[in-house]
Amino acid sequence: MVRRWVVLLVMVAMVWGGGTLAYRLLVPDSGDAGGPVYATEPVVRGDISVGVDATGPLDPAEGGAIVAPGGWGPTGPIPGPSSYVVEEVLVQEGNAVQPGQILVRLSASELREQIRTKEEQLNADRQSLARLVGMSPENLGNVDPSRGITLRTPIPGRVMGLSVREGQALTQGQIVARVVDDSRFRVTAKLLPLEYQRVSVGQRMLLKFDEFDSFTEGVIVEMSPDPVPENAANLPDVLGEAGSQSGYVFVHWVTIEGQNRGLIRPGMDPIVAVASEQTSGSQTPASYFRYRAVVEGYAAEEQILCGATAVATRVYVKEMQRVNAGDAIVSLTGEDAQQAVTLLLDRVRQQEAELRQMVAQLDNLDIRATMEGIVATIEARPGMVVEPGRWMGHIFNTANMRMWVQVDDIDVLQVRVGAPVRITVDAVPNQTFAGEVEYVGMMGKDESGVTHFSVTIKVTGGPELRPGMQATAHIEGGSAEDALLVPLEAIFEEDGQAKVEVLLPNGITKVVPVDLGLMNDRVAEVKSGLAEGDQVITGSTADLLPSQTIESDGLLPGGSGSEPDTGSGSGPK
Repeated sequence: MVRRWVVLLVMVAMVWGGGTLAYRLLVPDSGDAGGPVYATEPVVRGDISVGVDATGPLDPAEGGAIVAPGGWGPTGPIPGPSSYVVEEVLVQEGNAVQPGQILVRLSASELREQIRTKEEQLNADRQSLARLVGMSPENLGNVDPSRGITLRTPIPGRVMGLSVREGQALTQGQIVARVVDDSRFRVTAKLLPLEYQRVSVGQRMLLKFDEFDSFTEGVIVEMSPDPVPENAANLPDVLGEAGSQSGYVFVHWVTIEGQNRGLIRPGMDPIVAVASEQTSGSQTPASYFRYRAVVEGYAAEEQILCGATAVATRVYVKEMQRVNAGDAIVSLTGEDAQQAVTLLLDRVRQQEAELRQMVAQLDNLDIRATMEGIVATIEARPGMVVEPGRWMGHIFNTANMRMWVQVDDIDVLQVRVGAPVRITVDAVPNQTFAGEVEYVGMMGKDESGVTHFSVTIKVTGGPELRPGMQATAHIEGGSAEDALLVPLEAIFEEDGQAKVEVLLPNGITKVVPVDLGLMNDRVAEVKSGLAEGDQVITGSTADLLPSQTIESDGLLPGGSGSEPDTGSGSGPK
């Protein structure tokens, strides 16, 4: 029975103690019964700056490749050798280089032979075009395909066999005329073996034409050492019928050339004699040859051919007219003529371009730096065989670099093109580099539920920087000096308007609308609505449990007696 009373007394004591404790915790003291206690901050003047922090790697803004000559151009493969050999590598990774400095030396044994072959092809094409349009090769830059073709004489002489008239249609390859230089004639003589042994190349000969009284001089220019059989009955014997023979004889062909006084024509058959060498210029024959010779033609003779299907629009010469080299013979027009000139002109221009590229490759066997910078990589090694256009290394310029960073959709509103940027690099402590926002992306990209925008920053670097270094960029969003600043805890929004609650000197509170400017993570700039020294409410005891006090717990930010925050911090990272 006594035990029950003891248990009952303990329970009553616990209930009474708990009730007393709850009363003391929940019921405020008599001093607080008159109203809440406010935590305030004064409106102060100070400087504020806002911005966005972002991180990313550094990349070179300017760079140059170390590349072997050749490869591919705008119109296809660049003509040149199939490979090069690295002769010498003059730089290493990390070396500073200047524009024009030799980095790698190459060799190409086949390139010079290709250049020689290309020059021969080009000269042949230029000669063909020059003949087609009737110009000298030096004047081919003035060729106009619309003017058609003008056939010109390649050598001085007389026009013979002219077979064209104005308005006549000509076919490609048709012989228009021949131009012969009749100042020198060419004679073919057939000598018996014993006669052949008495003469030599360069020996002076005498020719007796039936049409002239005097001898005509000539010189042996060619002798055939191999005798050929001839039917003696077909050989014109100087003795006439009395000397005619039957059967075959062996003869040597000998070519004689001489000065034509204008009367010697092809087909004439002079008697050939060896001139006496007793007196220089003697017209006395020492001995005659058995068979008469034949005037085969003239020493210089050229055919003029039509280069395309065309119509003769003008004939400039007449038969047997004497002309000089380059004189016009016939003008031709027509679609085929114009196309023929165009095709050949295009081929000449292509050959010229290819030759220039090949010569440039010869000049570029010494690979030089195209810019000032640092050698980032170099893969060339002496003896290495490299193909045209092969990449062998890279140069970058540390003075100009870039950062590509990501900014979230909230902070991107504070980033603008041209905004200044401060860059710090972990690998280069205690040093800040200047930068500038170069590009802000207009389309965001979702990454793990967060939208990010691309931002490009141009960095003014230095020799300490390297591509790939991690850097932190602080993008300036704006700043203000000597501005009115108010803590963020005092600001609230009502009906779309920013407002603060001001504690008046008489203890009454007043809600005041404010116009805000810059804002960071601690304070905001007030453009209108408040004055310096105004006490803005940042919290009150009405927001606390009755047992909590501002002095003891400090749950209200910026309790009375704390120093005002000037708000010079930066925005969220």
